[in-house]
Amino acid sequence: MTGAVEHPLADELVARMDRDQEARDGVVGRTSDPAVRDRVAAVDAENTGWLRSVLDRHGWPLRSVVGEQAAGAAWLLAQHADRDPAFQRDCLALLAGAVSDGEASPAHLAYLTDRVRRAEGKPQLYGTQFWYGPDGTGELTPQPIEDLPGLDERRRTAGLGPFAEYEAHMRRRETDDEPD
Repeated sequence: MTGAVEHPLADELVARMDRDQEARDGVVGRTSDPAVRDRVAAVDAENTGWLRSVLDRHGWPLRSVVGEQAAGAAWLLAQHADRDPAFQRDCLALLAGAVSDGEASPAHLAYLTDRVRRAEGKPQLYGTQFWYGPDGTGELTPQPIEDLPGLDERRRTAGLGPFAEYEAHMRRRETDDEPD
């Protein structure tokens, strides 16, 4: 879709995405600063509640309705709704339908799939989620991944690059303040 989309929901989605990213500004790697954790948690909680009401009224924000940027913002808000795993699972179902209809990014679906699976204690499918181990004190590593031999093919079908490139990006980002 070309050109700007005129839809009130689009503007609010983008504004909330901007607040989400501002709250996380400067957070690289693990943070032990309680003020930063509290700031991120507050923004995530507010965005989760708001997105829930949007989805109840309108369904998933489709890119043909709100535009590419705002559709991506909806995914980001769902991705960061970690304190409400049931809501994330609901978002995953709605996002899957939008992807099936060509109205959302398969890559976004891959990221949210991994996020939901990890919250459920299952291995991820696309290798998008990293951590510092179960106690948070280890080195940055990918969270458990199902079927490693098929990983790059699953990533390819979701529009993601090879896992080795993504892993290198994640490690650089941790040490170089590389933006998301």
